[in-house]
Amino acid sequence: MKTTRARVRFASVAGVAVIGLVLTGCSSGGSAKSGDAQNGQDSRGPITYVQGKDNSNVVRPLIAKWNKAHSDEKVTFKEQSDQADQQHDDLVQHFQAKDENYDVVDVDVVWTAEFAAKGWLTPLTGKMKLDTSKLLPATVKTATYNNTLYAAPQTSDGALLYYRKDLVKTPPTTWADMMKDCDIAKQAGIGCYAGQFAKYEGLTVNASEAINGSGGSVLSKSGTPDVDTSDAKAGLENLVAAFKDGNIPAEAITYQEEQGRTAFESGKLLFLRNWPYVYNLAKTDGSSKVKDTFGIAPIPGADGTGASTLGGHNAAISVYSKHKATAHDFLEFLESNETQKFFATQGSLAPVVGDLYTDSELTAKLPYLPTLLESIKSAEPRPVTPFYPAVTKAIQDNTYAALKGSKSVDEALKDMQAALKTATSSGS
Repeated sequence: MKTTRARVRFASVAGVAVIGLVLTGCSSGGSAKSGDAQNGQDSRGPITYVQGKDNSNVVRPLIAKWNKAHSDEKVTFKEQSDQADQQHDDLVQHFQAKDENYDVVDVDVVWTAEFAAKGWLTPLTGKMKLDTSKLLPATVKTATYNNTLYAAPQTSDGALLYYRKDLVKTPPTTWADMMKDCDIAKQAGIGCYAGQFAKYEGLTVNASEAINGSGGSVLSKSGTPDVDTSDAKAGLENLVAAFKDGNIPAEAITYQEEQGRTAFESGKLLFLRNWPYVYNLAKTDGSSKVKDTFGIAPIPGADGTGASTLGGHNAAISVYSKHKATAHDFLEFLESNETQKFFATQGSLAPVVGDLYTDSELTAKLPYLPTLLESIKSAEPRPVTPFYPAVTKAIQDNTYAALKGSKSVDEALKDMQAALKTATSSGS
C-alpha cells in the first residue's frame, strides 16, 4: 500500500532519535553565521526544492506549473528517500556543509525548532515576511520558534476516532464514556480500542495525546519538563488501565498505524485512533468489512474533545540559499488556495488554509474534513524543542515500560521527567 508522506514521516521519525542525537550534537562549526540569513534576500534565480519521496504525486505537477510561469526562476525537485531518518540525516549534512543548492526544504513539523535553533533556517521576517492570516493558527505554531516564524506551514494532519456506528449510536465525547462503551465491544466479541502503542514515534504521539487530553503537558511553554504532575499522571493512567482491563487488546502493544487499520477494517475493533488516510481505505479497500458501518469523530479527552497531536509539514528557506527572493515567492505559491486545494484533492493531504475545510468541492470528496478541522483546532504539536530526538526517546522508553507493566505510572513519569531534563539541558 502506498502511504502519504504524512504517514511515512510518523512511522519513521523514531529512527531520527539515533541519527539526530549524533548530528545535532556536532560542534557549532555547522551553525550558520548571523549574516547568512540576510544574504540573497533580494536575489532571484533558479532554486532547488528538497522533499522526501513524493508518494502522493503532487510535487512534480506543482513544480511544472511554477516553472511554466517562471522561466528564469525554475525549481528543480530534489527527491529524498521515503524514510524520515534518512531525510533528516541528509538535511543536516547539507546544512552543516553550508550547501547553497538546498534552497527550500520540506521539514517535519518537529524538526523546525531543531533547525531554527542551529541557525539553518531563514527567519520569515522583514523582506521575507509571509501573510499567515488565512492559515490555521495551530499550523503556524508548528512553524514558529522563539516567537519567530521560520517556515511556511504546508500541509497539516490530525487524529480522528473511527467507530462502529452500527454498534454505537453516538460517538463518545470523553475518555470515560468511551471506556463505558467497551461493554458493547465485549458483548459483540471484539476488541474495544486501539491506537499506536508499539515503541516508535507513534507511541510519542499517543502518549502526548493522553497527557494533553487530561490537561497535562510534556514540556511547559518555556520548554522545561512538565510530566511529573497529576494531570499527566491521569492521562498515562488511562492508557495503562485500559491495557490492564483489556479495553485495549494486549496485541495492540505491537500496533503501528497499519496494524490498527487492518484490525478495524476486519471488524475486530469498536474504536480506533488513527489518521485521516484510513477513511478512504476503509471505504474502498475491497477487504474492508466496515465500509458502510463506520463513522468518525474527534478523539475524546478528559472533559470533551481531546487534544490531537498535530502532524504535517513545513517548507523553509535555507540560510545558505543565494536566491531567497525566489524561494520566498515559492513559499507563497505553496500556501496559495489553489495549491492547497490541489494538495487535498490529489494527495488527500490536509490543507493549512482554514476556509478550505468548508469548501463544497473538497468536502464532497473528503467528507471527514469538517471533523478533521475540529481536531486540528484543538490539536497540540509534539514537544517543540531543538532536542526533539532525545525528548521523543524519553517519552517512548518510559511510556512503553508503563504499558508493559515493568514500571508503575509514578515511576515512569518520574524517570521520564529526569530523562527530559537531561535531554533539554544538554541535547544529548
